[in-house]
Amino acid sequence: MPVDLPGLLSPRPHLLLTPGPTPLHPRAQEALGRELLGHMDPEVFALNREIQQDLRAMYGAAPGTFTALLAGTGSLGMEAGFANLVEPGDEVLVCVNGAFGARMAEMAARYGARVRQVAAPHGEAIRPEDVAAQLGGVSLVALVHGETSTGVLNPLGQIAKLVRESGALLTVDAVTTAGMEPFHMAEWGIDYVYTGAQKCLSAPPGVAPVAISDRALARQAARRTPTPLWYCDFSGLRDYWERQAYHHTVPVHLHYALHAALRAALEEGLPARRARVAALGRALLSALAPLGFTPYVPDPAARLPTVLALRLPPGLDDAATRQALRAREISITGGLGPTAGLIWRLGLMGEAARPAPYRRLLHELEDLLAAPGLCGRFDEALAPLPA
Repeated sequence: MPVDLPGLLSPRPHLLLTPGPTPLHPRAQEALGRELLGHMDPEVFALNREIQQDLRAMYGAAPGTFTALLAGTGSLGMEAGFANLVEPGDEVLVCVNGAFGARMAEMAARYGARVRQVAAPHGEAIRPEDVAAQLGGVSLVALVHGETSTGVLNPLGQIAKLVRESGALLTVDAVTTAGMEPFHMAEWGIDYVYTGAQKCLSAPPGVAPVAISDRALARQAARRTPTPLWYCDFSGLRDYWERQAYHHTVPVHLHYALHAALRAALEEGLPARRARVAALGRALLSALAPLGFTPYVPDPAARLPTVLALRLPPGLDDAATRQALRAREISITGGLGPTAGLIWRLGLMGEAARPAPYRRLLHELEDLLAAPGLCGRFDEALAPLPA
């Protein structure tokens, strides 16, 4: 009996306008059709070297910085940092102003850390002065750069300076920032950073690009106890990525696709990608504001450009509206945890951050909400940006 897969035979492609995954870049889609090679094949190792070099460019890392793809999503990137850099009893400071900062705190505790938290309310950024007050005796600080759950951009540059002066290591979740705007690992003094392929790069989910500083590698090498997560032990990863020795079977087709999408992002240029995201976000807000949608994050400087978090207008039925959009082959995401039913989170990453997909969303909202004029306001605000 044939299986009915939604969208498979749809006359229109299903639109993913969520905070992840994002629509595949055409070059990533094409790369998935390549002939499979073994993970120890010389051509795959050559491809991996190009990926490593491109990841250094994306992260703004120093020449020679160790970069790699973990065979898992961004959450594996998060866990690998704690597994390698935390030992039982270590003092770890975690910045928490949303679901993913809270996940960092939970992971660090599971690896035996004595976790301190610097918190900020949902919708507000972590304050550097609060971090500074908690740095005494800390061996590692963990921060989410762009908190996907609330649409908040934390002041990474300022916090990184304080952490570096303290001597602690800094691990950063760049899941909704790296690959969509310039990132400055070397300049900021970041020791470990990760993202997910399916976010800003518009590659398939399943690999997590990471960059690891020499300081972090030295800390891991000096551990008193073995790294408890064998799969992502930094030493084992380096065996495969640097010494071309067998460690585990990597997902070769996902390497193909990530390589294609990452190269496309760098060819477009990270400043250009940042500019189109900013323009698209402004245009969406211009279109939706007359209906009563307002920014969830009150401080413009703390708004995450790649996840537009909008407070819903009074009376709008969140679940029913998103369900109606889903029936029209459009997926958007509501709030998470405390913000469920209160906000929408629109993903402005990678191939989702284009006018055409959002023009289609607004066209459908004009009908569903009986709100003519959305597309007109959007196009007027977006006039300088190419499709």
